[in-house]
Amino acid sequence: MIRTLTLLAFVSFASAALAADGPRTAPAESADMKCLFNGEDLTGWDGDPRLWSVNDGAIRGETTAENAAKGNTFLICQDAVRKDFELRLSFRCNATNNSGIQYRSKHITEGNVRNKWVVRGYQHEIRNQNKLPSVSGFIYGEGIGRGRMCMVGEEATWGADGEKEVTGTLISAEEFEKLFKLDNWNDVVIIAKGPHIQHYMNGRLILDFTDNHPELSLGEGILALQLHAGRPMWAEYKNIRIKEIE
Repeated sequence: MIRTLTLLAFVSFASAALAADGPRTAPAESADMKCLFNGEDLTGWDGDPRLWSVNDGAIRGETTAENAAKGNTFLICQDAVRKDFELRLSFRCNATNNSGIQYRSKHITEGNVRNKWVVRGYQHEIRNQNKLPSVSGFIYGEGIGRGRMCMVGEEATWGADGEKEVTGTLISAEEFEKLFKLDNWNDVVIIAKGPHIQHYMNGRLILDFTDNHPELSLGEGILALQLHAGRPMWAEYKNIRIKEIE
């Protein structure tokens, strides 16, 4: 009897542990979020006027064979430099190329730049793909020589020694494939507080990253949206809002 009770207790404990380790969801949105896009025009944003416009209440970036991007180019939010924040928005794009959401980034105007809207820093990758690893949500070090810094599904820390340690898995390939909405709008939440960064997709935590590198970690910067050079593409963004974290 004691052995049976012990086994039942173990099963109960294991079930509780699995429940505790289940999907983590985005925090409820507070009422004091600030809108960064008015839904009508590009007031407060700066980018190549050939490539950026407003379409049916959404920011639309589009390149064509005739209207190509000269290197990666960005629509820069002129609101303010951001440090710790919670950013929420929705996006959709086609699958011929990729886009991105820049944060804690810098507008580069000097040196060897290919256009007037070059931005470098952390990027939340945007792609219309649902099969890991090349999907929306991973952190890319745009123009800062750090490549794919943290992938979707990873709970990871970049240490002072420049090495990344993955300590947990947040979502499987099968779960992400079901979570992401191909050819449709997807909701993003980015929370950055100190060196700790979290990315949520459609309400679920998909990436948890701590950047403890003493020299390369980025603590503040601007927000921007990317159009990638190369194959013609389009990407749209709407309902862009932010809250400062004290």
